[in-house]
Amino acid sequence: MTVTTAMTAVPKPPPALIEAFRAAPTSIISDNLSRLPGAVGLRPFHRGGTLVGCAFTVRTRPGDNLAIHKALEFVGPGDVIVVDGGGDETRALIGEIMLNIAKYRGASGYVIDGAIRDSGAIAASDFPVFARAAIHRGPYKSGPGEINVPVSIGGMVIAPGDIVVGDDDGVVAFPQAIAPKLLEAVKAQIAREADTIVAILEGRYQGSYGKS
Repeated sequence: MTVTTAMTAVPKPPPALIEAFRAAPTSIISDNLSRLPGAVGLRPFHRGGTLVGCAFTVRTRPGDNLAIHKALEFVGPGDVIVVDGGGDETRALIGEIMLNIAKYRGASGYVIDGAIRDSGAIAASDFPVFARAAIHRGPYKSGPGEINVPVSIGGMVIAPGDIVVGDDDGVVAFPQAIAPKLLEAVKAQIAREADTIVAILEGRYQGSYGKS
């Protein structure tokens, strides 16, 4: 079966803008997106560290990774390989070898609405991998699939080129166009919350956090 590619590259915002979100918790990003978007059911499998980059999307049939292999021919620095695997947990879509291919290509990590394997090796790596589950059963490699099309990841729609951020709380994504304004709002909330914590520790807290 065929794998179709809508585009092989997507314009990216300035690297400094993407990198600025590395210090932004997904919870605060989510708060400033009206607490609406966010992938449900995914968790980190890697050793630790924040995922930040631009979405390079893949849609594949459940349990099949042919389209992911094809996508790995095109990914480059800063790309997050975002895979819509239909949430299937019965077959792994990537493992240690495909992690190393993505890392070699300069990708920033994987977000997989499906399962992974070689979880021990992935747990020992700092290369970000978010998925639903781990299972030893391997994938089919016959297709079909699509590359760089809008996908649904745990109920969150991600378009090619969207900025993706992942941490211990999960994964959130948003369009490049809103990134500068969103970053300002995130920084302001981080500062407010830091002030709230200081007020608590100093005995000055008056309950304002419960009203926000």
